Amino acid sequence: MHVTLKQIDTFVRLAALCSFRRVAEQMNTTQPNISNRISQMEEMLGMRLFERDAGSVVLTEQGRQMLPLAERVLSAVWAFTDAGQNKKFSTTIRLGAVEMVAHSWLQDFLRVMHEKFPYVVVELDVDRTANLQRALLARTLDIAFLNGPVPDFNVANIELGEVSMAWVAAPELAANLPTHLQAEDLAPYPILTHAKDTRPHVEVVQFFRQADCLETRIAPVNDMTSCLQMTMNGLGIAVLPRPFVDPAVASGRLALLDVDWLPAKLNFTASYPHSPASLAVTSAASLAKSMARWVSLPVQWWVAPGSAADSHPGSIPDQSSI
Repeated sequence: MHVTLKQIDTFVRLAALCSFRRVAEQMNTTQPNISNRISQMEEMLGMRLFERDAGSVVLTEQGRQMLPLAERVLSAVWAFTDAGQNKKFSTTIRLGAVEMVAHSWLQDFLRVMHEKFPYVVVELDVDRTANLQRALLARTLDIAFLNGPVPDFNVANIELGEVSMAWVAAPELAANLPTHLQAEDLAPYPILTHAKDTRPHVEVVQFFRQADCLETRIAPVNDMTSCLQMTMNGLGIAVLPRPFVDPAVASGRLALLDVDWLPAKLNFTASYPHSPASLAVTSAASLAKSMARWVSLPVQWWVAPGSAADSHPGSIPDQSSI
């Protein structure tokens, strides 16, 4: 008997996930099947690859030595398959993307991806960076375009560029503000931010705390398009990525504010686990690097037909709509 490719694949996945249950879910089989594959592989190799405790599965020293060899075997198989360019062959990439990417260059990326790799099916999940990071580490996503990098040595991070932030308000609201603004000038108004637990939201909270503006009404909004529309309707002052606000500023629906502080720039990465990472995944990351363009977003992303609403400067948004 010889070690099979399925056993090698199972070994690499178990080394990454450290859970028979999660590997079984990924490979659409049962935990006993996964356990049997590993046991048979250990028997054929004459070595113990994992230490199994009630709550954990950990590579042995021999297992750590064998893992790079197993990863190279899988990479060679994926390269062999990819070189054939067999359009009847189909593989799936589970791709995650943050809203900023989804609203800018993602559609062009998907079109070119289909042209270059017609046999690759892309399953798309648009979500927040924190959720995408968890999905990558749990191996329920193969690759994600997010506000990175992902701080894990098992994850590769390919730089996709950066985006500056800007403070904005409806012109009617901005007209009541000083020319040069500090935290205490902004504090009387609702502050619309990215969703909770995102870096921009945390930085905004810290900005007002450090200025002792502890009663500032900070309202996180999970959807940036909704946040932009709320800002244009005068429901608060927002800090958002420049590509999102530039068209509204150019049309006069928003005014840029001169504030003495800005959140850090958003750095985007194409992030994917090293093991297992197919050639399709690494090719997708390279393509994303060549296509990422952080330009002003088209008007249709932020103008909702018939969305004109009453402006209420200084009032706090209804939390049920956030």
